[in-house]
Amino acid sequence: MNHAQALADATDPGTAGLYAIGIDVGGTKIAGAVVNLARGTVALRHQIPTDCQRGGEPVLADVEQLARLLLQESARLGVTPTAIGVGVAELVDPGGQVFSDYLIKWKGIDVQTRLAPILPTTVESDVRAAALAEARFGAGLPYRDFLYLSLGTGVSGVLVQNGVPYAGSRGAALVIASGTSHHHCPQCGHVDSTTLEQIASGPGLAEALGPWETGQSVLAAAHAGDPRAIHVVDHAAAELAGTVALLANSLDPAAIIFGGGLGSAPGRYFDSLKAAILAGLWEGDHHPLPILQAAFGADAGIVGAALYTTLHQEPANRPSR
Repeated sequence: MNHAQALADATDPGTAGLYAIGIDVGGTKIAGAVVNLARGTVALRHQIPTDCQRGGEPVLADVEQLARLLLQESARLGVTPTAIGVGVAELVDPGGQVFSDYLIKWKGIDVQTRLAPILPTTVESDVRAAALAEARFGAGLPYRDFLYLSLGTGVSGVLVQNGVPYAGSRGAALVIASGTSHHHCPQCGHVDSTTLEQIASGPGLAEALGPWETGQSVLAAAHAGDPRAIHVVDHAAAELAGTVALLANSLDPAAIIFGGGLGSAPGRYFDSLKAAILAGLWEGDHHPLPILQAAFGADAGIVGAALYTTLHQEPANRPSR
């Protein structure tokens, strides 16, 4: 949403007071915006590098500074956010506490309390946040239930039921690609240990092609016809598709929606994924399964984080099942 649209929203009585700040904290970037909760539109968008190797406290300080900046700028537009929603690329429990520290080292830090002096704050998994945005305003809108998968720095997914992302009993129902697989060679005895995320994520694609590449540059090289890049992309798609087809056969979603930087990118990776997933579905099911790309792209996590503030103002109201 541009400046003119933000001003129009600010004077629209139908959207008065329906704003929240959404902040998406990923492994590569921290992005935030003021979100119109009635429309799913964003204004005043800002983005900075995460630089997560610094540790949790510096990243949280950046989030706090970004939230204050967005609150100040929204006042100049006559918009009044009432809450902050933070989506983070970690596991988040039903009370909004981060309990993993793979990328963002917030385990043991009460992020909600730290941001509360700015505005009441809700913390949620970034994948569930993005899935909620797609359910409310995006590609998932026509479907009661769908499977949402995020492909980017990591690989994760969530089942959306009746428009609400399923969190599981502990908030961990999104880990589909981080379990270690051990492959034993019967000839030499070598054991190869890897995870699906190491193959199918952006860093996984980059590592397979060379240390100077990025996931997006691998996709670009494949699009340009580079045979090595094509092999890497097709291999990653085939490996990931087996797991996604198993989930589809087990959960019976009405659709599958791919988001994240790689999942939203057009071209060979998505096309190969779609073909391989369809090939892996139960042969007795003759109903076509829609496999789509997310509508929000890079803004899904921002919009969804803001929307989560409307789902649960208190921890007891969080959708945990």
